[in-house]
Amino acid sequence: MKRLFLDANVLFTAAHNPNGKAAFLISLGRSGLFQLVTSTYAREEARRNLERKYPNGLTAFERILLDIHIIKTTSDLSCPAGLPEKDLPIYLAAHACKADVLLTGDLRDFGHLMHAPELTNGLLIQTVADFLNRL
Repeated sequence: MKRLFLDANVLFTAAHNPNGKAAFLISLGRSGLFQLVTSTYAREEARRNLERKYPNGLTAFERILLDIHIIKTTSDLSCPAGLPEKDLPIYLAAHACKADVLLTGDLRDFGHLMHAPELTNGLLIQTVADFLNRL
């Protein structure tokens, strides 16, 4: 079973847009198609952003979290070139949980690493849309 690591922006989007691709992805995970994982770091970033921008999405956010395994970020892996320090905990957590895919909408910071596992120690980084299109 594929293990998918969800970045904070995927959690945020699923909570505030229940009819979108991120919410659909989580429903597929809930059905057992793959395992969903995130980190305490990503969870808290998503929560902060929802509280600030879409507080009505917090109830949906709490429901979503029931279907996601949450890990702490610990790893001694080096960071790929060009990845900002603020994204290092996301990258390291995805590796720590042995994710097959890191799903993110952060094209600005992760864009140069998308679809390039040779640059990310074997981790495939994709958007939710790209992942769903390849199912």
